[in-house]
Amino acid sequence: MNFSALLPLMVMLIQLWPYSLSMQNHSAQNTDLSFMAVRRVKRGWLWEPLFVTEEQISLGPVYVGQLKSDLDKQDGSLKYILTGEGAGSIFIMDEHDGKIYVTQKLDREKKPFYSLRAQAINRSTQLPVEPESEFIIKVRDVNDHEPQFLDGPYVATVPEMSPEGTSVIQVTATDGDDPSYGNSARLLYSLIQGQPYFSVEPKTGVIRMASEMDRETKDQYLVIIEAKDMVGQPGAFSATATVTINLSDINDNPPKFQQRLYHMSVSEDAPMGTTVGKVFAEDNDIGENAAMNYSIEGDSSHVFDIITDSETQEGIVLLKKIVDYESKRRYSIQAKVVNKFIDERFLKEGPFEDKTIIKINVEDADEPPVFTSDSYVMEIVEGAMSGSLVGVVTARDPDDDDSPVRYSIVQSMPLKRLFSINEHNGTIITTKPLDREIASWHNITVTATETRNPEKISEANVYIQVLDVNDNAPEFPKYYETFVCENAVSGQLIKTVSAVDRDDSAEDHHFYFSLAPEATNNSHFTVKDNQDNTAGVFTNKSGFRREEQFFFYLPVLIQDSGNPPLTSTNTLTVTVCDCDTEVNTFYCRYGAFMYSLGLSTEALVAVLACILILLVFFLAIVTIRQQKKKSPFSEKMEAFRENIVSYDDEGGGEEDTEAFDISALRTRTVMRTHKPRRRVTSEIHSLYRQSLQVGPDSAIFRQFISEKLEEANTDPTVPPYDSLQTYAFEGTGSLAGSLSSLGSNTSDADQNYDYLADWGPHFKELSGMYTSHRSVGD
Repeated sequence: MNFSALLPLMVMLIQLWPYSLSMQNHSAQNTDLSFMAVRRVKRGWLWEPLFVTEEQISLGPVYVGQLKSDLDKQDGSLKYILTGEGAGSIFIMDEHDGKIYVTQKLDREKKPFYSLRAQAINRSTQLPVEPESEFIIKVRDVNDHEPQFLDGPYVATVPEMSPEGTSVIQVTATDGDDPSYGNSARLLYSLIQGQPYFSVEPKTGVIRMASEMDRETKDQYLVIIEAKDMVGQPGAFSATATVTINLSDINDNPPKFQQRLYHMSVSEDAPMGTTVGKVFAEDNDIGENAAMNYSIEGDSSHVFDIITDSETQEGIVLLKKIVDYESKRRYSIQAKVVNKFIDERFLKEGPFEDKTIIKINVEDADEPPVFTSDSYVMEIVEGAMSGSLVGVVTARDPDDDDSPVRYSIVQSMPLKRLFSINEHNGTIITTKPLDREIASWHNITVTATETRNPEKISEANVYIQVLDVNDNAPEFPKYYETFVCENAVSGQLIKTVSAVDRDDSAEDHHFYFSLAPEATNNSHFTVKDNQDNTAGVFTNKSGFRREEQFFFYLPVLIQDSGNPPLTSTNTLTVTVCDCDTEVNTFYCRYGAFMYSLGLSTEALVAVLACILILLVFFLAIVTIRQQKKKSPFSEKMEAFRENIVSYDDEGGGEEDTEAFDISALRTRTVMRTHKPRRRVTSEIHSLYRQSLQVGPDSAIFRQFISEKLEEANTDPTVPPYDSLQTYAFEGTGSLAGSLSSLGSNTSDADQNYDYLADWGPHFKELSGMYTSHRSVGD
């Protein structure tokens, strides 16, 4: 017996044994619960998937499906209830058999499904016999939407000469139908316009190149794409979109000169950088693909140059070196043009360059004279006599007629006084002796002018060096202050001196120092040459006395190493100081100054004392005079002094109209009668009586002040800051009356000021001041 074949069968029986026992127990439970429905927990709903087709139009409800419980015995004891989305309105259920109907037209694009709940209850007890269960009714799609190109119209760019199959752009259409059901949303793309240059993939909408195209032939194409749903079946909807396809340029065309030969001309007097002419090479490409570089080949590249105009892509021929008609009259150059950016894919078709010949003729021009050199360097010895030869400059006319040349110096007047030039042969001579120490170099400019055409002028610089001769003797570089103490000992160094020489020396200067012959027997000082262009001054004795001699004058002889040698005598002044060993420069200078004035120290002190006494006396007189000035006010009136201003001119009072023009202060309401100044005194008392009738609260007074204030505010000539406005008006009456002293025969002491107390609190201080003043006077 083959046990290996029975082994899998035994394993299967072992696995199915527990399941068989479970099924037997389950069958027993169903038998027991068939009589006790209220204790049943197992669900027994039976239904098929429910669908409803959209856009259905019917006069009555349309059957959708049926829900049925396995406990339904078809005896009418169960009642079916439907709840959820659209229950009772869109969907209704037969409560006896569980059939569901749709009562309205549905749109899947608005709502693709509905979630509902169903329950079966016992009609008698109204208790559920099944738990509530949720189910879905799906809306089945129909082809009711057209495809749409939401991103159209399309614009795409593809390089020209692209190979067949190159992707250009992908167009996409959308369909509102359900893509998961049927073919309503399945789109196919086709090409309506654009053959044979382009093709489109039916399912993806990718547009591809169908052939190689040249932009120079046609640079833009219009392609029409159609999208159709239902996989192109009858009754399908469709939509179209336009695609504008532009061919971008590539460098597939070499540049070509328009001419094989160009003729140009240039004048021989044209400056460097002059534009001789232009050449142009055509390139069917555009943009940077048409950019090109021009160059010149051959030996003529050092005379002419060619550059590229970045805007017009023209080759501009420039003059790189001055040409000469008499030397060479014709040039033949070869120009080459090359694309800047070359596509290596097209190099097999030929080089992307071209060449042409340019013939340039040199035109004759009347040129200015030409010097044999651009600059000349000449030499002359200083001190040379007037008329000495400096040098010769030469220029000639380069033209064929060889016009004579006239020379002249065009520098400043000082140089003209030093040099002159022969206008016929260019000989330069001096007009006066030259001094190297004043100027070692002279720079002049010489011009050469054609006699037949004075407008043709050329210049040359002439540099003249004045050669040095030994004509300046050496000397001290500065004034040496030399001091010696009275207690100096013999052989003491008191000063080290040096020398300078204004002459120029091929080698370093060397100076020799010694005492002048007239001071050889000097017993006080001696000079020792240090052999390094310096010398030391030493004392020749011990002890000096200022009372005997304050200054010593020591002649020092200095000789240079020139040929011939020159000597000079320089005097060194030695001052005797009142010191032991070290010299105090300040006191020595002070003593020398006093000695030169002929004054002693005691005399100077006496002079300063007299000046100080005179200064103190002058200050005392000024102080006494200031103390004699007393104030016109008493101590009790000191508080009012800062508010009182004194004037020497009393004037004629408020009625004085001759001294000042007060017409601007008059108003229409109040006009004073003009009276001569001499009659002011007789009318003071009448004005006083009138002033008693009008106070500060009078309407006339307030109107006058308001008008004057308005005039001051609106006057454009007044300064923009606060100022004092004076109003020559006291009103038609005043309690105070006139304060003028005109016409009064009494003094302040004879007058009674008691009425001031009746004027009110504003005059309280004034009343107290005059009352107290009167008491003091009494």
